[in-house]
Amino acid sequence: MGMLFAVGVAYGMSRDKDSSAALAGLVAWLVITTLLAPETVAMLKGIPLDKVSPSFGKIENQFIGIFYGVIASSLYNKFSKTELPSALSFFSGRRLVPILTSIAMMGALGAGLYGFFNRLLIPVGLHHALNSVFWFDVAGINDIGNFWRGTGVRGVTGIYQAGFFPIMMFGLVGAAAAFVVTAKPENKVKTTSIMLAAGFATFFTGVTEPLEFAFMFVVPALYLIHAILTGISLFICGYYRGQ
Repeated sequence: MGMLFAVGVAYGMSRDKDSSAALAGLVAWLVITTLLAPETVAMLKGIPLDKVSPSFGKIENQFIGIFYGVIASSLYNKFSKTELPSALSFFSGRRLVPILTSIAMMGALGAGLYGFFNRLLIPVGLHHALNSVFWFDVAGINDIGNFWRGTGVRGVTGIYQAGFFPIMMFGLVGAAAAFVVTAKPENKVKTTSIMLAAGFATFFTGVTEPLEFAFMFVVPALYLIHAILTGISLFICGYYRGQ
């Protein structure tokens, strides 16, 4: 079922309903389920199979299939008309999409994509549904539970949390300071009080909505940049966490 969702969503959400999008969805599914199979993880990390986190055995589900399908269709819609230099022209256009999809599915990039979509879902509150998959025991990952119980795996547990700390404790606090500095003189006191409260909330509790809602609908492009930077932060922290 998970594979069918990956293929079907990728095809259904593609711009022109081309079979290359479906192929990209299949590639996304095969790459990630092969690279994150318990046997592969054990081999790459040089650890016994029984020491691999149980979460790796629970990745072949419908939610993950939908997630891969969305990613594959987005890549198709973005790059299906891309023309490469003449020496690589065979790989231009639709042929490029499965290649990019296979790259996008590798390594800590998955954590970066999670961070990106996590922020994009904030306006409708659906980031909680996404968080439950990675932070709790819905799919066996249980990042938070494993951390508190001391049963986590080094380089694995926390990969979906670590990258949020630079954003919540420093990035958004810096954004709050920028709002204060650039506020008009007549609004300086009011802006300072609002941003001070929002900055304290994100720094000490991780509640970012008061600050994010201050600009997400006024300057959507700025919020998109914020989502991209969050994804980059999770990618970097996820990558070095596994070193």
